[in-house]
Amino acid sequence: MLSDEELTGTAVSSAGELLPMEINLAKDVESRVSRPRTIEHEFWPLEEVDPKKARFPCCVVWTPLPIVSWLAPFIGHVGICKEDGTIIDFSGSNLINVNDFAFGPVARYLQLDREQCCFPPNLAEHRCKHRYVHTEFGTAMTWDDAIQASGRHIENRSYNIFTCNCHSFVADCLNRVSYEGSMSWNMVNVAALVLAKGRWVDGLSVLRSFMPFMAVLCLGVYAVGWPFIIALFSFSFLLLVWFLLSNYVFKNMLDC
Repeated sequence: MLSDEELTGTAVSSAGELLPMEINLAKDVESRVSRPRTIEHEFWPLEEVDPKKARFPCCVVWTPLPIVSWLAPFIGHVGICKEDGTIIDFSGSNLINVNDFAFGPVARYLQLDREQCCFPPNLAEHRCKHRYVHTEFGTAMTWDDAIQASGRHIENRSYNIFTCNCHSFVADCLNRVSYEGSMSWNMVNVAALVLAKGRWVDGLSVLRSFMPFMAVLCLGVYAVGWPFIIALFSFSFLLLVWFLLSNYVFKNMLDC
């Protein structure tokens, strides 16, 4: 029959030494206390990008705008996609499109890395350095949760290409997940991200994006002459200056 000491596992030997069971228990407790508790975020595996089905999992997508992109081809319409590839975009006042990308099929896309996002379960578990700012702005538990929260935030806003547009919506999503550890996403760096790193869907997408601009350019030079080129590039320059000033200097001018 086992003694009381053997049952409790806290007995000591006749020489006053700890038994092996007690030593192992002590080591286990010490290990649990000294080792920091970490929570690894598990991500669902993404399906492949499928342009034919308009499925772009966790991507920022871009397409040229009618007329505007004909004059300034670096300007276009953007959206952000859920984990299943569904495209969500802000395309008009009080209008959030779901799986119906405005202004035509996707021409360029960039798949984002969910590992670069911060999905904090609480204030103490932030992976980014912004903690309090991130919490105050609004956090998300998952990628799709961030898109849904940004949609609720912007769906009652008035669309304005200069102060509150589709890029504002995508920037809000990226700030909500603190993508790449940044809380400073705006119209300008969202556009720059897609233009610099985005992949073309196919050759037809390149033609669709630049052919109208080249046609307008050639027609303008033929009809007006070289001053048309100066006017066209002045228009693009003024647009760029406006977006830089409104996003980095006069932020109170933005409506989103």
